[in-house]
Amino acid sequence: MNADQAKFLAEHYAAIIESEIPTTAKVLAAVGRGDGDYKPDPKSRSAIQLARHIATADGWFVQSVLDGKFEFDQAAAEKAEESLTTADDAVAFYEKSMRDKVHQLRTTPADKLAMEVDFFGFIKAPAVTFLAMAQN
Repeated sequence: MNADQAKFLAEHYAAIIESEIPTTAKVLAAVGRGDGDYKPDPKSRSAIQLARHIATADGWFVQSVLDGKFEFDQAAAEKAEESLTTADDAVAFYEKSMRDKVHQLRTTPADKLAMEVDFFGFIKAPAVTFLAMAQN
């Protein structure tokens, strides 16, 4: 993949991710109108735990694309999730962080988006191609 192709794809995926932000925010907000402690199974995460995870994980994934490397820090992920105590916190964090990530995608140099990235030893591909996973 060349840099021009990577930049085209980055804009394509940035637009899709940007258009999905309001929908995801509505889903996260709905957790605040219900039983945030609800778990369909005792082994499952609660509704608020899932909302916190979605609010932070989506941004982490796009940031990994921007950084050109996928590294997961469990302690940092837990700390980020725990900082969101309510569904409203999750919504506010998600909207701000994802809009920032979309802006960063649009301003990232094309050659950086075309660089090969290793996805935890499973897949090696141009960084921009992982945005397909992020938008899904």
